[in-house]
Amino acid sequence: MAGEFSYEIVEEIAVLSENAKGWRKELNLVSWNGRPPKFDLRDWSPEHEKMGKGVTLTNEEFEALQKIIKEM
Repeated sequence: MAGEFSYEIVEEIAVLSENAKGWRKELNLVSWNGRPPKFDLRDWSPEHEKMGKGVTLTNEEFEALQKIIKEM
């Protein structure tokens, strides 16, 4: 069983898609458990009260991903 956690969406960067139920795949800067914010890519319910599994990236990881995408 997962323990309790907190999150704060510090900056909403982009919405990549939205499904018929209103859930959106978003790229945000999110602070988890009071830690420094990280780039976060995941599905969110319409009011951000529920979330799906996602991926968090440090600034360095996000910059590396940007570089890879630009080189494609």
